[in-house]
Amino acid sequence: MAFAHVPAPAHLPAPAVTQAAGFAQHVDWSPLGPVLIPAALAVAVLVADLFLPPARKVLLGWITAAGLLAAGLALVPLRGGPSATFCQTRSQSPHTADCSYVTDHFTLAIQALVLGGALLTTLLSISTLDEMPAGEYWFLLLSSVTGAALLPAARDLATLIVALEVTTLPAFALVGLRRDDRHSSEAALKFFLTSVTATAVALLGVSFVYASSGTLFLAQIGSALPLTDAGPLYTVAHVGVALTIVGFAFKLAVAPFHFWVPDTYAGAPLPIAAYLSVVGKAAGFSGLILLVVVGFRPYAHAWGPAIGVLAALTMTVGNVGALRQRPDVSRGAVRLLAWSSIGQAGYLLVPMAAAASADDPAHEIGTTVAYALMYAVVNLGAFAVVALVERTAPLSRLADYRALHARRPAAALALAFFLLCLAGLPPGVIGLFAKVAVFSTAVGTQHGWLAVVMAVNVVIALVYYLRWTALLFARAPESAPVAVGEAAVVRTPFALGAAVALTAAAGLALSGAPQLVLRFAQGSLL
Repeated sequence: MAFAHVPAPAHLPAPAVTQAAGFAQHVDWSPLGPVLIPAALAVAVLVADLFLPPARKVLLGWITAAGLLAAGLALVPLRGGPSATFCQTRSQSPHTADCSYVTDHFTLAIQALVLGGALLTTLLSISTLDEMPAGEYWFLLLSSVTGAALLPAARDLATLIVALEVTTLPAFALVGLRRDDRHSSEAALKFFLTSVTATAVALLGVSFVYASSGTLFLAQIGSALPLTDAGPLYTVAHVGVALTIVGFAFKLAVAPFHFWVPDTYAGAPLPIAAYLSVVGKAAGFSGLILLVVVGFRPYAHAWGPAIGVLAALTMTVGNVGALRQRPDVSRGAVRLLAWSSIGQAGYLLVPMAAAASADDPAHEIGTTVAYALMYAVVNLGAFAVVALVERTAPLSRLADYRALHARRPAAALALAFFLLCLAGLPPGVIGLFAKVAVFSTAVGTQHGWLAVVMAVNVVIALVYYLRWTALLFARAPESAPVAVGEAAVVRTPFALGAAVALTAAAGLALSGAPQLVLRFAQGSLL
């Protein structure tokens, strides 16, 4: 359902009572293509892995890329209008309150981000799978993509939690897939323990919400939650809402639940760190948006200020953490991007906090989606350049990027552009436009203090983004040792070069017409 159909709390109608024919559901398979294609492909590549010789395993990566492209094309026929399936009535209306899967403009925007991010992750992975089992890798990645594509379409609590776990469980297996790497195993264990804790907290919250509302469907929860302190259910409902949001905050690495991110990203295979920073984050945010804006709308007076505080804390912790990264630390480049992703998550929360006080939250939610789309393109591009540099500087220290322009001028220019986009400076106009759009949502509502905090954090972020950018074009000291392999001409793999080129081209195109992102993200949400 589109957010434009979510009324303000004071005007919420009573949930429609319909009589389903037993447990029969209305099922329309046409909207399920973006979810079914990755799921079927996951099984196909696992089976194909049994019959391919080691020298031909690379075909599995290209098959995965082709399948994700097909899943993306499956979104095109769905642009005609909202549709719903797995409904407990025979109604064909896409706005029924008892459907588990709804495809609207919000769903399509997030699914496009998920599938596009997964496709770029695949390109990053094709040239970095030498030490990992190919079949298991592609199976786990596609399984996680299936859950991430399902999340924005979920419209009941059960489907939402299942989709979140399908996204997360294969992801921590991917983090630890390098079995002979102690850091990878440690990162996977930390990710797993955090994920289990988050799931337990979220499930407890969901059970409280169900007990107080009597329904699992998000649209019905919005009108069934108790609005007055007339009994114990009112307290149970508030506790359930709080616990559910905390559970999602763990998954999204929102401060103070962010502690697992730097070590997990540093220990994970680089393409998986990129995947978690973009696809995992986008899927988790889509679930949180559906919860608070659709399901918990009557309690906006409670979750709005709470999300505002979390936004301020998250962006501050992330940016200060990134600022403290030293140039000579192993995996320092990945750690800086990890801390940066935490700070960017804080920016993504700002419009959500502003949506609590808006009569129609469509504009604010559209701004969050637009910022997520911008962030996905440039952050994946930055990870692609880091993957390129790691081929000759496996320690991935920030110091390894000194004078990169002299060794790899195209890579240096691309990374500089991506960092300037993340900082919100020209020529990264898309980053500046996205930050201004987020800033305006806070200024135009009751969250002026949040706009001030965001302005301070943008200045802090400028320091470490510009410091890394300046390092790319600094003069290399004559006594500096040459990194392993730097003295020879190293050929860039086609898939990795394509990932850098695609993200750079997309960033440049969007910087030329940044308003297209906001229009696409908001679209029929208005």
